[in-house]
Amino acid sequence: MIKLASTEEPMASNEQQLSNQSNFYTGRYLMSLTHEDMDFSGVKNVLKNELGLKVAQMGDFDDKESVTEKEYEDSDMMIFEDIGVALLGIDEDQSEVASALSVRGNFILEPEEVIMAPDPQALSVQNKSTWGITATDVDKSSYSGKGVKIAILDTGFDFKHPDFSGRTIQSKSFVPNESADDINGHGTHCTGTACGHKDSSGVRYGVAYDSDIFIGKVLGGKKGQGTDSWILSGINWAVSNNCQIISMSLGSRVFPGQGHKLAYERAAKYALKQGSLIIAASGNDSHRPFNINPIGSPANVPSIMSVAAVDSNLKVARFSNRAINPGTMMEISGPGVGVYSSWITSTKPYNTISGTSMATPHVAGIAGLYAEKFPIHTPIQLWGALTSQAKPLSVPVGDYGAGLVLAP
Repeated sequence: MIKLASTEEPMASNEQQLSNQSNFYTGRYLMSLTHEDMDFSGVKNVLKNELGLKVAQMGDFDDKESVTEKEYEDSDMMIFEDIGVALLGIDEDQSEVASALSVRGNFILEPEEVIMAPDPQALSVQNKSTWGITATDVDKSSYSGKGVKIAILDTGFDFKHPDFSGRTIQSKSFVPNESADDINGHGTHCTGTACGHKDSSGVRYGVAYDSDIFIGKVLGGKKGQGTDSWILSGINWAVSNNCQIISMSLGSRVFPGQGHKLAYERAAKYALKQGSLIIAASGNDSHRPFNINPIGSPANVPSIMSVAAVDSNLKVARFSNRAINPGTMMEISGPGVGVYSSWITSTKPYNTISGTSMATPHVAGIAGLYAEKFPIHTPIQLWGALTSQAKPLSVPVGDYGAGLVLAP
């Protein structure tokens, strides 16, 4: 069955997952068609008519853009037909499903992984430094993201935060049994950087302060963890709502030599065709200079813009990953060390933390400024504007990409 184990019990911590690789996986599978012009009709025939299994698809639901796992948890397969990806639940006594499907050879099965909000690199001094706003020329820009829809797929948002009073915010939770409210803080911090404005003292920390905010909660619990299918559902929702920019400060670790997931490439290419640019964190798995790791998933997908983190000296952050694996590229860099932004008010209204998660919403917010300046630009043209106008930094390009993102 599709149903995942109860999310009331937290998934393994980051450290536990690294010590036990089996904990990376949910036991379910992502099925991606190998050719974009194909559909799932043959697969459905095998599952329904030959094996007698229950298959659900987005077209079965009236409100297609807001379908969550609860609606299809009793099915054996859920098909996201628009993006060409399906979620397959195979119990131990259903192993013949994989065998029956494998002879078709027109799709790829990939284990569904646990996805995390990367552990933030906390600072000992909680200051109000918003150096990133200055370094990227955001404070000099005449654009505010007005009329641009920016989706933040993360741990949710603190909708009671006073800095966002009067803002247009739409939300949806794809985490079973949880509302879109943020109980972690990570999502509120990323939203603040991408779409916020000023704090209670008038200090500016946000980029696209006039943008329309779309909060997709795809990571749950206090630790901020989820699954590939929740992320894909969030992408589908954001694209359906015509969000020009989709910011994802999340991911799973990728090891040297490991390729990217076809499921995310399918989703990202669909998003680009529909007018949405996905921007994702490259990951915090490195410990420079001695241990440097590859770009994480899904940022390692060719059709997703990957983001590295730099410090206030515009040097690559010690934790930022590198484009090591074949076929991967670091696209651009953003301020990711000592970033001050909003937080959940039940704890404290603001927080200063570090990570590629913090660099990503800088890029996403600035992409929103470019979308306002060039309203008829396609996502590929926005991508090109971001990279062509970036401030070149030191080599290697695998660390920095095109350089530091700059506002128009």
